[in-house]
Amino acid sequence: MFGSYLMSGGKLDVIIEAAPHELMAIGGAGVAAFMISNSMATIKGVGGGFGKVFKGPKWKPQDYRDLLSLLFLLTKTMKSKGVIALESHIEKPGESNIFGKFPRITHDHFVVDFICDTLRMMTMNLEDPHQVEDAMEKQLEKHHHEALGVAHALQGLADALPALGIVAAVLGVIKTMGSITEPPEILGGMIGGALVGTFPGVFLAYGLVGPFATRLNETVEEEGSFYKIIQAVLVAHLHGNAAQISVEIGRGSVPSTAQPSFLEMEEALNNIPND
Repeated sequence: MFGSYLMSGGKLDVIIEAAPHELMAIGGAGVAAFMISNSMATIKGVGGGFGKVFKGPKWKPQDYRDLLSLLFLLTKTMKSKGVIALESHIEKPGESNIFGKFPRITHDHFVVDFICDTLRMMTMNLEDPHQVEDAMEKQLEKHHHEALGVAHALQGLADALPALGIVAAVLGVIKTMGSITEPPEILGGMIGGALVGTFPGVFLAYGLVGPFATRLNETVEEEGSFYKIIQAVLVAHLHGNAAQISVEIGRGSVPSTAQPSFLEMEEALNNIPND
């Protein structure tokens, strides 16, 4: 943008002189508005949100294979030994030899709690697939809503920045009108400096903060599909499907960029370490 501005004959002197004051006004008002309109938990999550923007989704292709392998072992155990055989695993997942095979997954507390809470409901004779699916869906909606908090907050800031830029520009115009008796060349510079206020507001909104919010939203959405797989596999199991079929149904919910093929999944299941 600055290159095209210079090529068209623009001068940077006015921008350089006015930018610090305009950025102070816009940035200060933006930070204040952000802090007023969001909870402390959301504010603290901004740093982690920016980390997600640069790192991308937390879950990688291997993690999806591991999750499906974990769910295969759990559903296979339920089929062969009954739900009661899982009690020791779901009560103390940190000591479970099934969960212990997949340490990266077990480090995510929501994954472990989501699986164990659902299996615990099954041990309490809640075996209606539709009821279990509804209960899991409510948990997922709650978790997803909370995970999107930072993205929504950043989008709100992006929506506010252009207006804050206008406020800064208006203040510059007020300053200019106080010097209306000055020569045209001085007034021209003052008006140009005032208009600089609209530039950082619009640029920050549509060039940085808005795209950050969009990318973070996209990342959270993709991470949410990881938890949907758990729901798909366990509900398929309650419908009476074999462990391999339940896992295959869950494999269909894996994002295309990380989805293992049928043969890759079969190989992963065959390579699960024995107890």
